[in-house]
Amino acid sequence: MVAISPVGQKSKDSFARARRVFPDGTSRVTIERNPGPIYIERGVGSYLFDADDNRFLDLNGNFTTLIHGHAFAPVVEALMRQLERGTCFAHPTESEIELAELLCHRIPQVERVRFVNTGTEAVLFAIKAARAFTGRSKIAKLEGAYHGAYDWAEVSVAATPDNWGESAAPRSTAVYRGMPASVLDEVVVLRFNDAESARQLLSFHGHSLAAVIVDPMPSRGGLAAPKPEFIAAVQDTARKNGVLVIADEVLNLRQSFRGASALYGLVPDLITMGKIIGGGLPIGAIGGREEVMRVFDASAGRPLLPQGGTFSANPLSITAGLAAMKHLDHAAFANLDELGCVVRDGIGRAISKRRAPLCVTGAASLFRIHPMAEAPNDNREAYSSPSASKLMKQLADFFVENGIMFQHGAAASMSTPMTRADAEFVVEVFAGFLDSHDVCWKT
Repeated sequence: MVAISPVGQKSKDSFARARRVFPDGTSRVTIERNPGPIYIERGVGSYLFDADDNRFLDLNGNFTTLIHGHAFAPVVEALMRQLERGTCFAHPTESEIELAELLCHRIPQVERVRFVNTGTEAVLFAIKAARAFTGRSKIAKLEGAYHGAYDWAEVSVAATPDNWGESAAPRSTAVYRGMPASVLDEVVVLRFNDAESARQLLSFHGHSLAAVIVDPMPSRGGLAAPKPEFIAAVQDTARKNGVLVIADEVLNLRQSFRGASALYGLVPDLITMGKIIGGGLPIGAIGGREEVMRVFDASAGRPLLPQGGTFSANPLSITAGLAAMKHLDHAAFANLDELGCVVRDGIGRAISKRRAPLCVTGAASLFRIHPMAEAPNDNREAYSSPSASKLMKQLADFFVENGIMFQHGAAASMSTPMTRADAEFVVEVFAGFLDSHDVCWKT
């Protein structure tokens, strides 16, 4: 392993310029600094090259979006053809029908589709659709689960031991200063994998709930596997009370050919999608039962839920997404699953060999490393103390210094251009981190 300077001079120079035009020198709160951000010049396959021409194996993939890696040839070729035809229109294109047909054919419970621009918009309109369908306003959601930047979906995404309240009845907490108290009053918070409390809370509030939104494996909540009894409790109680079930698969659609809900026995009324279905361009989609999706129907006049968007279903995102999804066949998913297993199993063996108080969670092509000996079951168990968070930051820095882009506090993901050698390199670097921090495990 050859150490790389985390932030080169060109990145430092770019950050100095950026600080003169952006509030904190960046355009996203998720940008990591070491002490400033690494500026990327290009991406090729599973690798990134920064402004100083350092090469990194990319385990972030723009937060799991780039399932085919960077500059995927079929996407590039499709985009070049579309660019010559035009970038956006105020009218529909046939390509949007083709991508919708692919999703309806592939993803169970998706009978109709509406395209939007981001995962946030997909969640926003799924919640609104549930309200329009049921005539109710409240929603239920999982503590610690991230569903984008919509007030109601953001409740309790950053709950801490200081404010998260009782286990059986988690408190609704604000994610930013000034979040309306009325929003907090309209969100019921559930603990992931706590079947009994979910059943009780959904039963008690059922008469006023439009929907319960469930990420089958919340990344921000620890990327813990869902317990079958929890999925059953949420689904059965929601059905009994006329509450719609929304599966947020913006991130986890990449878990299988048919998505994550199909893997874990969740049968939602609505599914939100994004990330991989855009081929690297901005996109979001709401899919679901035809009866529920009818709230968007404007054929007879004003619909129950108007939904537009200047760039919704724009031909560039649709074209890129169609090319990407066509190449995500069963063989591609089988290869991604194998790579994910190589990494998770290898990391697990490295931890066991050194008796380090860490663990790894995840499934399919996703994984997360935790500063605790036992795998967490939910957001509260995955919560890291300041000292544990510092250790995880050291891990992320070590990965970067050794040529792997590994985001602190986010799910890591494999991509189709990666090889078994890439996966084994990830394990090798992780083992190197454990060896270099051996004093931590002995004290």
